[in-house]
Amino acid sequence: MISVILPVFNQESSIEAAVNSVNSLPVEKEIIVVNDGSQDNTAVVLRGLVLNNLKVIHHVSSRGKAAAARTGMENASGEFVIIQSADLSSGNDYLQLLEAITNSGADMVLGARFSKMSQGVRVPRVKSYFLTYFLNVLFGVKLHDWFTHFQLLRREKFLDLFSGLKSTDTFFEILTKAVHKKMRIIEVPILYDQKNTCHS
Repeated sequence: MISVILPVFNQESSIEAAVNSVNSLPVEKEIIVVNDGSQDNTAVVLRGLVLNNLKVIHHVSSRGKAAAARTGMENASGEFVIIQSADLSSGNDYLQLLEAITNSGADMVLGARFSKMSQGVRVPRVKSYFLTYFLNVLFGVKLHDWFTHFQLLRREKFLDLFSGLKSTDTFFEILTKAVHKKMRIIEVPILYDQKNTCHS
């Protein structure tokens, strides 16, 4: 089973569509939405969603992306875990990442937005490209997208990487720790359509 964790903050306009998109995936899954003290009607929308595989957890006040992701991890039970932004929800992406991790034996699979096969990119590509290039040189790796918010790992690997997590930028620090631990990381091109910012 796959656990999909969505940390959300002020996502009233997109969270229902994101949850429904994840729920439509033809795989066994649980959906864990952590509402990190949203100040809009996100909580109201979530209360209206009734799915047997949906867990909704509310933080009374905003504690940051890392804390929301950690709360999700503490309540996850799947063999595989994805932590993602609520605006990244293509079913084909999940299936590609699952296929990649099961067939390759990799520790981590990243959804790469900037490879030649990626589509729908609406992000500051030049800035991210140069930062990715710098980090590749610094760490001695060859990744296309250090700043992807779409990562798939086995649950035990995520728990290991979450140990001692300090930054509010969960995704970047998880990847940095994985590189330090010399985990095997592969990338899969994904569809990326950033219409909303889930959590900063």
